[in-house]
Amino acid sequence: MEILNARDEKLELTYPCSWSYKLIASEAEALKKAIRDVIDEREHKLTHSKNSKGGKYISMNLDMLVHNEDDRNFIYQALKAHQHIKMVL
Repeated sequence: MEILNARDEKLELTYPCSWSYKLIASEAEALKKAIRDVIDEREHKLTHSKNSKGGKYISMNLDMLVHNEDDRNFIYQALKAHQHIKMVL
């Protein structure tokens, strides 16, 4: 699997590998519920990233093991589609 970055350099991934998703939501508890809905009991690490200046949004990092490209993309799409998540990076 290869991913192009802003400089068109290819990132080679060897699966399984650790992957980090940055998630943005309105509140931490809703974000945690969304993660449970999507990944259920899969092992993961959730860490606070920052709050917006006005306190309207919170961002957190979700780190977990992904088994292949389909797994990584499925999780991304499921998180992105969840009603409690505003954005996934």
